[in-house]
Parts: sequence; structure tokens; C-alpha cells
Amino acid sequence: MTFLRGTCSILRLLLGVLVGFSVEVTASQQGIPLSVVKLWASAFGGEMKSISAKYSGSQLLQKELWAITAPRPGINTSTETTSSSAKGGSRINSRLSPACPGAWEEGGTTRVNPRRYGESIQTAFRKRLQAQNQGLPCPEKYKPPGKTVRVEEIDGVKLVKNLAVKMEEMFRKKAEATRRLVEAAEDAHHQHEDNPDLQYEYFNAVLINEVDNEGNNVELGGEFLLEPNDHFNNLSVNLSLSVVQVPTNMYNKDPDIVNGVYWSEALNKVFVDNFNKDPTLIWQYFGSAKGFFRQYPGVKWHPDEHGVIGFDCRNRKWYIQAATSPKDVVILVDVSGSMKGLRLTIARQTVSSILDTLGDDDFFNIIAYNHDIHYVEPCLNGTLVRADRTNKDHFREHLDKLFAKGIGLLGQALTEAFTILNDFNQTGHGSVCSQAIMLVTDGATEMYDDVFEKYNWPERKVRIFPYLIGRESAFADNLKWMACANKGYFSQISTLADVQENVMRYLHVMSRPKVIDHEHDTVWTEAYVDSALSQAHKLNDKAGPSLMTTVAMPVFSTKNKTKNQGILLGVVGTDIPLQELMKLIPKHMLGIHGYAFAITNNGYILTHPDLRPLYQEGQKRRKPNYSSVDLSEVEWEDKDDILRNAMVKRRTGTFSMEVKKTVDRGRRVLKMHNDYYYTDIKGTPFSVGVALSRGHGKYFFRGNVSVETGLRDLEQPDVALADEWTYCNTEEQHEHRHLTQIQAIKLFMTGRRPKLKCDRELIKEVLFDAVVTAPLEAYWTGLALNKSENSDKGVEITFLGTRTGLSRTNLFVSADQLSNQDFLTAEDKEGVFNADHFPLWYKRAAEQVPGTFVYSIPFSTALENKSVVLASTAIQLLDDRKSPIVAAVGIQMKLEYFQRKFWTACRQCTALDGKCSISCDSEDINCYLIDNNGFILVTEEQSQTGLFFGEVEGAVMNKLLQMGSFKRITLYDYQALCREYAGSSDCARTLSDPFSVVKWLLAELIIFLLEFNLYSWWNIDLSVKAQRSRGKTMMAPCDTEYPAFVSERTIKETTGNTDCDGCVRSFVIQQIPSSNLFMVVVDNKCDCSSAPPVTMDPIEIMYIESLKCDRLKFQKDRKKPESCHPFHPEENAMECGSASRLRSPFTAVLLPLIAASVSR
Repeated sequence: MTFLRGTCSILRLLLGVLVGFSVEVTASQQGIPLSVVKLWASAFGGEMKSISAKYSGSQLLQKELWAITAPRPGINTSTETTSSSAKGGSRINSRLSPACPGAWEEGGTTRVNPRRYGESIQTAFRKRLQAQNQGLPCPEKYKPPGKTVRVEEIDGVKLVKNLAVKMEEMFRKKAEATRRLVEAAEDAHHQHEDNPDLQYEYFNAVLINEVDNEGNNVELGGEFLLEPNDHFNNLSVNLSLSVVQVPTNMYNKDPDIVNGVYWSEALNKVFVDNFNKDPTLIWQYFGSAKGFFRQYPGVKWHPDEHGVIGFDCRNRKWYIQAATSPKDVVILVDVSGSMKGLRLTIARQTVSSILDTLGDDDFFNIIAYNHDIHYVEPCLNGTLVRADRTNKDHFREHLDKLFAKGIGLLGQALTEAFTILNDFNQTGHGSVCSQAIMLVTDGATEMYDDVFEKYNWPERKVRIFPYLIGRESAFADNLKWMACANKGYFSQISTLADVQENVMRYLHVMSRPKVIDHEHDTVWTEAYVDSALSQAHKLNDKAGPSLMTTVAMPVFSTKNKTKNQGILLGVVGTDIPLQELMKLIPKHMLGIHGYAFAITNNGYILTHPDLRPLYQEGQKRRKPNYSSVDLSEVEWEDKDDILRNAMVKRRTGTFSMEVKKTVDRGRRVLKMHNDYYYTDIKGTPFSVGVALSRGHGKYFFRGNVSVETGLRDLEQPDVALADEWTYCNTEEQHEHRHLTQIQAIKLFMTGRRPKLKCDRELIKEVLFDAVVTAPLEAYWTGLALNKSENSDKGVEITFLGTRTGLSRTNLFVSADQLSNQDFLTAEDKEGVFNADHFPLWYKRAAEQVPGTFVYSIPFSTALENKSVVLASTAIQLLDDRKSPIVAAVGIQMKLEYFQRKFWTACRQCTALDGKCSISCDSEDINCYLIDNNGFILVTEEQSQTGLFFGEVEGAVMNKLLQMGSFKRITLYDYQALCREYAGSSDCARTLSDPFSVVKWLLAELIIFLLEFNLYSWWNIDLSVKAQRSRGKTMMAPCDTEYPAFVSERTIKETTGNTDCDGCVRSFVIQQIPSSNLFMVVVDNKCDCSSAPPVTMDPIEIMYIESLKCDRLKFQKDRKKPESCHPFHPEENAMECGSASRLRSPFTAVLLPLIAASVSR
């Protein structure tokens, strides 16, 4: 025995020597012993797992779920996966009568708190699963279950079809309200006879409640009762009356406007009736062809800092689309020598205003002519392009490059225009509807009837719209003859102030066939924000203006005496916030990463979670091309546009592909496989789709509890429901608008509000979630009351979210002591349930290995919040990939507390004498804690916290990428904005510029000089460039490529070396158990600061000129509007315009001043 003891002692000694030798060799060879780093990682991981699980209650909740899904003795059941259309599923006994031998305990109706930490969980949970069949006789054996717990596979086709039906119904209601306005407006006009002497006081939107210096109401003002209303962005409105807005450049008491305002007063009653029938309606309005705009409910309008309201209803897309049919347009611009100076400036603005009237269903090109033909964009020689925002802005930039010289050969230009229109029409790619030539010139020496006879007569399918620039009338007759002979309209434009009104006249001519046919086509716009309207209403929404679509219909004169004239009275419309669409989406059925989206007939996004219409630069601003983002630009993995084209063609079907979805504002990426389901929305030009991620995203968990128990647990103070989810529609009835969702659920489930429309299935599931998660309330409370727990207050909040949008929170510190007070509030968009996504901590936890925690430092909406760490984990119903994730729990802890735990763990070592060979306190090594996307959570340099590891240790990060420990994933952003030098900006592009008093005075003064042949005194070229600001940078749309980084899950630990300027730098990376974290220990004795960093900065994709040209020419698939009214045989073509009256210089100077003063 003594011998054996001695032998054992020798063996221990030898083993110790060998271990020491091994460590020493490792240290000498690699510099950093892997075993020590592994010990540190294990100690830290165990400590954090214990803290996170304890305070979040994750193990308690997981056991609760396993308890109700586990088969009971004597019952041959198992949890089955079934189709949602199948009957039944697995049924698990969750309650048996207490009178039966061996049965489980049944709770009464009074609340019984669950056990404290460490106590049995079974009794507390089962007391909350009250049976619906109380009082049944005792069975001889275990009775089949009274409750249902089952897993269903989501039927994506059925889901998207049901969603399409809901959206169709909502759109139909809005269209019906609009049609009632049309009928009322046409009837009112039919009964009205215009009176040029009519005097009528109406409520002017700008002048209401305004008083003069003596305290009296100003003319067209008067007292107008306004009350704040949360349904209208908390604006003060009048729900009984509408108001009238008149453009700044128009006279408030013009007889045409007064007569139009008078007969349109009949719309007030219909506005109110519509709102009573459908309280979800927001703005309803009538845009008159005369220029005024009647809006309900009545609201005060506010001019901008220049005293101008840059709003004319007639150049809004909803007006133009409803008033006219799709069209192909060629714009001819005279750049002969006589167009120098102010005339060229006016010509540029005229072309820009014409472009404003073109929409996404229109096609165009611009040709400048003098002695030669010059395509403004040479790349687009002989073709037309779609009039989307990007293309129109591209052409505007080229307009700045025009200069006048030589003589004008109009005949060649007309021939080219007719040829383009004919050839392009033959391809079938354009509008295949109306066609027009816009001629912007200062004169025509002949009529060019030979050209018209060859290309346009006798059918006259192409309308001619000449715009005579300047005050000279010598060539007016020739140009007017062209218009009359080709079913067009002639206008003369003398000043910048005349441009807008004269350009608009062509729309009324183009609308004549539709009016005569009396076709009230219903049109729907793409998603947009009316910034001019938002400014006039003084909207101060922190999140920026909201996107909307508009349903609009034209209003016609029905008087017999004017029938062949085809008089358009205006357009009525109503706005539909896209937020209303999103309320219809069953978020709980889409899963954690699933989403719904809709597109237009042109493939543009109506709603999609990846649509980013705003950018931040001091305040929320619209992106220039936000309304024309194509589906292919967000679902960019679909290289062949299979999904997009199928939806544009309004098909019903499915599609699958691997995707890379970014979260946390593009800083992190999740790789998954999505299944797409899509169909059309009847009665609209839209199609809708849903995306479901494979795995847990395709399955749904259903449970059932008694209503009484569920409501009791739902009303607990720690419970909240997703603000942007719709459990009950409280907007549909006025008496329900004051209700919270929980209040509405209670009234609905108890039968006290039968008119409430609620999602019964969703409510049943949220009641189940309330009951299942109820034990956590008492558990968290017990932890908070235990003074020995959390004595240093390192853990601040614990939280829970379920797949039904239910959340619970518990504070371990007072609210004013929270390090991050925005977390789980409306300010924290990423951290709460939103209309289109689950919280970020929920999403990331779902993609981790079950049972592990995800740790991260949140990136706040402003600056990175480096004071807290979030830890979260997912709760699965079953230990199976197909099992749905029913909840996620987590905690928020102080960063300082988290870092302290890390440094404590790093002081451990394996040495028998307690002397560690290495330590993170040593200057010879740098210790980092990074997450699975490479962001630093712990480092000795506090300023590096939250940075990407590659920015700090570029050489090491490059080596990790080479070794495969991390992967670089290339992503693309087709909605990016890049800074570029702005040598110039467009002149007078906005509506307000032409009405600026200073610009008017300048323009009119120069015209005065021109009339007296004094213009030569000004030895300058007065062009757009004179009105620009130079040397500025601006944000312009661009495409970018940028990287994201993800760790390789299969690599748990590794060592490596990297060469740096003649020395070798060694490092060790070790995964932290039960987490998404890695410890990286780097040898600091070798300086690698010269190595370039690895960054996540985006790089602009620069296209070569030939590729730019190809992109301009390329036409994606689109669905043409079904309605087309190009011409009508009864049309009166003799209503074709006249020269404008000449003004004296004195009058020209006074008019803008009078207009500006009146508008104030």
C-alpha cells in the first residue's frame, strides 16, 4: 500500500512536470497558451449563463412549455406536426379532476402565486390552465385532454390569399367613398350656372382665424373651430367643414374660383357622411381644374418662410393619373441663337414643369434642336424611357448643359419626334395609348403641314402642344395652327411666373376623350409623401412624414351643352396611410423573420420592411427616389427577377431562394431560406406577397386556456401588447377609439361590445401566452424582493416577448437609475414589436443554438449606447428544428458589470502554485471579447467598445478570415445615398421658386429691358446658373457594396500567427460556451499598427458609361393600366388655345406683390 502511494505521488509529480512542460512548450511556440484562454472562456461563459438564465427565468419558462407538451402516463399521445387545414393535432392533458386518484391538482378561481426560485413549478403552472370541463365525473383512467396544444405548418398560399381579400376589402371601401364624392360633385355642378359677378365668402385655408391690426377677422378668414384630433396626426381640425386652398399665384376671388368653390360646398355633407361610415378614412379632397383645393377635415395651412405655399393640386400625381391616360411624349426644345438668355431659362423651366406632369405609366424623351438634332441624353437616341423620378432627374441635369446658337430647323425635329413615337409604339414597350409632342420654342416661320400630312394625318393620333416663349406674337398664329390641326393646345409663356399655369393646360386636353366617354377610372398612386402638404400642415412627427397611397377619380361636366368639349372639373381623392395596410398583416402567423409586402403594376414597392424612404441628416428627410424603389432592389438575391415579374403580371404562385437579411441597421446579417407566396389584390393595380423563413418560421404553435384565466393574466401590470399590432379594430367605430387593445380584448371576449371587430384566433393565442408566462411575474418579483440577490444592481431589466406580440418586463432598479432608458420604449424602434418586425433581440436569439444566449451592445438610433449589454435567448416548444419558437426572454445589464465579470474570469489560471503564465492585466497581450459579427464588447480601451474588431486589429481580422473563423458576406444597397459635389442645382425646380417675389421682379425687369432693346447692356448670360449655389455637397442616390461578417459556428477555438513588419504576432480565439461570444487574446509584443484595418464601410458601385447607358435603356417588365382613352371622334378640336395677354411692366411688378400679400 505504501508502495502504491509512493508510486502515485511520483506519477502525480511526473504528470505535473509534463503538464508544465506542455504549457511551457506551447507558450514558447505559440506565445499564448490555449488551455489558459479556454479556462478563462469557460469560467466567464458559465458565470454569464448562470446570471442570464437566473434573472431572465429562461429555464423556468422552458420547463413550463415542456411540461404541457410532454406525454402523460397512460395516454398514448405525442405532439404532432399537422397542416393548418388538417383537423386535429396532438392533444395533451393539461388538467384532470382533483377527485381522481393520482390526478393533478386543480386550482380554483382565485389567483395562487407560483413557487419561489427553486421550488416545484408544476402546481403553480397547472393552476393557471383551468379546465373548461369542470365538474365532469372522475374517469377510471387518465381521460383524453380538455385542452389543445398543437403545432401547425403554415399554409402560405392560404395565408396570402386571405391577406389579399382583406386588403381588397379595405381598398374597396376607400374607392366607394371616393365614388360618392364624384357623384355629389357632378350633380352639384350640373345644377349650378356660372355667374361672373358671384360674391361668396368661403373659408380660405390660409386665412382662417386670422385677424387684422384692429382685431377683426380678415376677408375669407372668419372664426373656424379647430380641435386636436389624434386620428389626424394630432392636428387641430374641424370634422364638420372643409377648407379651400388657392395657389399663391392665383387670385382668391377670381370668378372661376369663386363659382367652383360655391358649387363644391355640396361636398361637405358627403365628406362627413363618408367619415361616419368609415372612421378609418383620413384626408378627403377635391382638386379643381381651376386650381383650388378643397380639403376635409378643415385644417389651418401655413406658408413657408417666403410666405408661399408650394402646393398646386394639379401637379400632384393623383390628379394627373386620374385626369389623363398613359402617354408617350417627345419634348422638342429650341436652342437656336434667338433663345439665348432669359428665354432659354424659361424654356428649361417649362420642360422641367412638363416632366413634373409625367408619371410612372408615361414614357418620354427630350430633343434639343437648332441646325442639328441633339438628344439631351445621347445614350437614348431613338427611344423613350419611363418617366420615373430617377430618369426625370437625370434629364434635368442634362438640361443645364443646353446652350443656344445657330438657326432652328423645326421640320427635322418634328420628323424625328414622329419617327420615335411610331417606332417605339410598334415595340409595345411604351404606354401604347396617348401620344404627344411638346414644342418649346420662340417661334416658327412656317406651319410644316407637309410633315403633319406625312406622319399624323388624317388620324391625328399624335397631339401637338406648342409653347411660345417670350412676349413676341409674330409667330403665334403658325404655332396655334399646329395645335388646332393636331388636336393640341397652344400657350404663350412670357415669364417664369406663367410657366406652371400654361403647362397644366395640356392635361385638360388630354383628358377630353376620357371625359366624353364618361369613364370614371379609379387610379391608385405608388407610395409617396406629399412634402408640400406636410409643410403646410406643420407636421412635426419625429419619425418623419408617413407614406401613403391615394385613390382618385376624375370629375366631369355632365351638362349637355358642353359634352363634346370634354370639360374636366377636377379630381377627387382620399389618402390611405400604408400603416393601415400593415395593420391587416397577421404578424403572428408570419414568424420571427417573415414579412408581407406589396408592389405596384410597375414593380415599385408599396410596402416592404426593407423600404427606407427617409434618411437622417439633422432631421428625417425624404430620399430623392423613395417612391420608385423596385422590388428587385430589396429582394436583390433574385437575380432573374422571377418573383418580381410574376407579381407584376398579377399571378398567384410560390418562389423560394436563399437570402441574406440584414438587421441592426445593416450591421449584422442573417442567412436563411425564404419561401415566397404571392397573389394580386382585386380592384387595384397592386400585388401582395408574404415571405416565410424555412425551419421554425414555417410552423406555428396553438394552445388554449379558459377566457377567465387568460383575461386575468393579461391584465397584469407587467403585461403589454405590441402597439402596432391589431388585436381589435378600435378605429372603425368612434366609440371604440379611446380603448386600449387590452380593454378592447376584454370587452370583446366577454361579449359586452358585439360591434367590435377582433381577431379571435390571435386573441386566444395571446391569452394562452399570458397564462403560460404568468409564473415569471412572481418569479421575477421574488428575485427583486430578495435583498441578497443583485446587490450591486448589475442586472437592470428582465424582459419577455412571445410570438403573439405579448411582452412582460420587470425592473430590478428604479426607472430613473436605468442606464439605457430608451430600451423597450417607442423610441427604441429595433427593440420592440413593430408593424413589420419582431424585436432585434428576439430575431437574433431565434437564430442561435437553443439554450444559448445572444449578447450585444445595442446600436441606438442616434449614437451607439455603450452603457448596457443585452442578453436574450429563444424558447422553443420542442427540441426540434421544425419546432416553433414561441417566446424569447432576456436581461439588460450594465456594461461595467458585464466587463467586471469578464476581467474576473480572466484572472484564473491552471498553475499549481497560483502563478499564472499570462494575464490580461499584462501589457504583453491584449484581450478582447467580441460577438459573432465581430463587434467588440470588452476591451481595455473603452473607446474601442462597440467598434468592429477589424478596425482595431486589422491584421488579426484578416488572418481570421483566411483561416475561416469568420466569413465575409458581401451585401448590396440599392437605396443608398452618397455625397457628391454639387456644382449646381436645378433652377426653380420647386413650385415656390417661380413665385418668389425677388425672382419675379428680376425676371420682369429684364423683360422690360428686352422690350426697349436694352438687354445688350447686360453683358451676361442670364441662365439657370445665375441662380445656383456653388461648391456644395449634396446627397444623391447611388448603389453601394458593403461587407458583413459572421463567425463560423463549427470552429470553437483556434490559434494563429500573422506577419507584421518583420515580426510575428500570435493570437488565440476561443468561443465562450453557451453564447455568441468569442474571446480573442493577441500578443502585443509585435506591432501591427501599419496593417490596414478591415472596415465595414460601404463602397459606391461605379458604373462605366456603357453600362450606365444600358441601365437607362433597360425596361423592366410592367403591367400596363387596363384603361386607355387616346382620342374620341366627338372631341371638339377647335378649343386649342390662344396667346396670353401682354402685361405692362408696371403691372408685372405689382401682380406678384399683390399675390404674395393676399396669400398672407
